[in-house]
Amino acid sequence: MSEVRIAAEPRTEFGKGAARRTRRAGKVPAVLYGHGTEPQHITLPGHDLMLALKTPNVLLTIEGLASGAELALPKDVQRDPIKGFLEHVDLLLVKRGEKVAVDIAVNVVGEPVSGARIEQPVVQIAVEAEATHIPESVEVSADGLEIGTQILAKDVTLPSGVQLTVDEDTLIAQIVDATLEAGPAAEPTEEEVAAAEEAEAAEAAAEEQAAEETESAGE
Repeated sequence: MSEVRIAAEPRTEFGKGAARRTRRAGKVPAVLYGHGTEPQHITLPGHDLMLALKTPNVLLTIEGLASGAELALPKDVQRDPIKGFLEHVDLLLVKRGEKVAVDIAVNVVGEPVSGARIEQPVVQIAVEAEATHIPESVEVSADGLEIGTQILAKDVTLPSGVQLTVDEDTLIAQIVDATLEAGPAAEPTEEEVAAAEEAEAAEAAAEEQAAEETESAGE
């Protein structure tokens, strides 16, 4: 899995106004908590954080803390519902060797028999893994599968040290007749989500820069 170093600064101002000033400065408000410690209110560099969060379950080494560098996982990422830029991030402290509960993507690969198609109602599964060895995703093959075949959570081969925590009979995908009407649209893939987030972030950054220039011109 990816491990990214990122520099934190203490956050002493709170409220909507302070959060707006933080974001205008290119930073993101965050809270670091876990292991029975008092929550630490910090800010993180917005661009570096946006790039890091493109990797699911990215392991962050948070530097610049009074306690020294700490390992953390993103647990709650809040974005502007319209512009998509990062508004706030909750980070969970972890330690090397510690087991953590996470969701990982399931990619169904291969082609079923002719005349069939794949329906995938579940695109992520819940697992428990060592904090520094969380897989970004897992694959399961639908190659040559017949119509009516189901792929369940227990059919997914997980890397060593990773345990399934969702019901093993959870339906991940099924092979259906391609001539039948398609069901509800599947959730977007990680690549589609990442591309959309990158485009939204770029647009938001441009708008923020324009707003800053307007404010500077008015002063």
